[in-house]
Amino acid sequence: MKKTELDLLLRGVEELVPEKEFHEKLKTKKPLRIKLGLDPTAPDLHLGHSVILNKLKLFQDLGHEIIFLIGDFTGLVGDPSGLNETRPVLSEQEIKINAQTYEKQV
Repeated sequence: MKKTELDLLLRGVEELVPEKEFHEKLKTKKPLRIKLGLDPTAPDLHLGHSVILNKLKLFQDLGHEIIFLIGDFTGLVGDPSGLNETRPVLSEQEIKINAQTYEKQV
């Protein structure tokens, strides 16, 4: 049986919100525009990023547009980590280096 675009895109997906809207957009046959934004708060991407990056690559291979944003604001001001601590504030130079590394790794 031939896999449909929807089957391929939903492979490995636990939950899709809002699922009905996603189905309707795919039916139009117009390319979707999908954005991923990451803050360069660490020197490298990690294994967890590979899940979403692989899924975005699949969308791209199926003709959809992927926009990869590297934000710098969180790195400049710090961000709550959920552990009652804050991430260290990085210098502009550290953020720039991290962002360049992300670009290469993606």
